[in-house]
Amino acid sequence: MKLECTVCKTTNYHSRKNKKMLKERLEMKKHCEKCKTHTVHKETK
Repeated sequence: MKLECTVCKTTNYHSRKNKKMLKERLEMKKHCEKCKTHTVHKETK
């Protein structure tokens, strides 16, 4: 799964999750290199 920055819409991180345990989309606060700040990153397809 890919994590996309909600501010600039770039894909910065790749991650894995347990699909049986987590049904909803993942959201994390991560550092975006393009924005140069910590922003919310959401799971994409």
